[in-house]
Amino acid sequence: MVSNDSNIKLVVAGLLLGILMAAMDNTIVATAMGTIVADLGDFDKFVWVTSAYMVTVMAGMPIFGKLSDMYGRKRFYIFGLLVFLIGSALCGIAESMVQLSIYRAIQGIGGGALMPIAFTIVFDIFPPEKRGKMTGLLGAVFGTSSVLGPLLGAYITDWFSWHWVFYINVPIGLVSLFFIVKYYHESTQHSKQKIDWTGASTLVIAVVSLMFALELGGKEFSWDSLPIIGLFISFALFFIVFIFAERKAEEPIISFWMFKRRLFATSQILAFLYGATFIILAVYIPIFVQAVYGGSAKAAGLVLTPMMLGSVAGSAVGGIFQTKTSYRNLMFISVIAYFAGMLLLSMMSPETSRLILTLFMILVGFGMGFSFSLLPTASIHNLDPRYRGSANSTNSFLRSLGMTLGITIFGTIQNNVFMDKLKSAFQGMGNGQGNQFAGDPQQLFQSWQRSQIPEFVLDKIVGAMSASITHIFALALIPIAISVIAVFLMGKERVEVNKTIVKES
Repeated sequence: MVSNDSNIKLVVAGLLLGILMAAMDNTIVATAMGTIVADLGDFDKFVWVTSAYMVTVMAGMPIFGKLSDMYGRKRFYIFGLLVFLIGSALCGIAESMVQLSIYRAIQGIGGGALMPIAFTIVFDIFPPEKRGKMTGLLGAVFGTSSVLGPLLGAYITDWFSWHWVFYINVPIGLVSLFFIVKYYHESTQHSKQKIDWTGASTLVIAVVSLMFALELGGKEFSWDSLPIIGLFISFALFFIVFIFAERKAEEPIISFWMFKRRLFATSQILAFLYGATFIILAVYIPIFVQAVYGGSAKAAGLVLTPMMLGSVAGSAVGGIFQTKTSYRNLMFISVIAYFAGMLLLSMMSPETSRLILTLFMILVGFGMGFSFSLLPTASIHNLDPRYRGSANSTNSFLRSLGMTLGITIFGTIQNNVFMDKLKSAFQGMGNGQGNQFAGDPQQLFQSWQRSQIPEFVLDKIVGAMSASITHIFALALIPIAISVIAVFLMGKERVEVNKTIVKES
């Protein structure tokens, strides 16, 4: 709770800055990734810069959600901010792709506390009739940060260096920290619960095992090799242990009883599917612009901006109208626009104009934006306050799990398709000039290196990169199509003022 209206405004400002920082971090890194690859090398490992962050975010969300229910939101939001800032500073001094991935994992530990706790604090301090507008505002800030991120990241990368895309978090985070420490005074009454450490650890081990299997399979090791088979077995065993642990835990990290509620269950499915598909847009559109169009980091940032503007509009519409119609009706608008936008993106080629790409991006962003404001609200719909932290963190966790597996699976597919198309394009050329340049896609991201590649060779490499990226956009239509079924099953519930909340039976 907070003492007066002015304090509430400052607390909200602090939360918005925290969300701005955490959300902006991903898009800043996405637009700088081409330059980072050009500087640090290891193109085949760049996906891990995003994956490492997502893994630790995913691991921390359910734990911090439960801890905030037990001991209060404030202390764990502050902890998350401090760890995130430390991780940001370390990322700025990274000297290799491996180091950067490790420091991003530290960032992710802090990020795992920021998003779910910020949304939960809003639900705690505002009555039901105001939550729709506030979640719409939070979702819009999430989208705005994604607009600001590409632009800021592009200009910082072009005019300073990619290291500063991480340092920029420090002043923003310190202002957020000041507002929350000074002005947020919450209730000292919290429910005493137990942390399900068995469930948390087994779930993390299971997901990490699956990620390593998907990332290393077909590249470092063959799919039928002992290490890959062992990783898949590890995933299966620890996931089974996780299921049994959750069923017996007094306070499970993911409360299965919540999934008996149709609106909650479908919201989690949608968070997972949307997360798995949205992340490839944020990562691969900038790669497409720099590698296929030959643009700078600034150009990559600018081309990503329309998608994020669309997401701001979608989030605002979803937040404003959630008290006027059902979650299902709004999410139908979302999934139709999202599917259409992704379909159009899957048809791109090196000849696609920037104007056409901009229109595609606006459409896909508009469809995605609804989920930012609607799914967190639907997750806690009519729940007792003591379960809000867990419910919200479960939604954030499953979105992050989708993003983590999405970038790993789609990233692996993209890399394999790219290499296969390169081999096909240069088949029969032996060790000639074509293969000399084709073996190093890093050269696509720097104009001075790109200019040294013969035109007929460059066309083949660019064609392979373009085809590999649009291939994964086409595959992303499958989970979006499944989302249509989940939306249909949501039911006709909507935000209603003064309705009795639901407690665990």
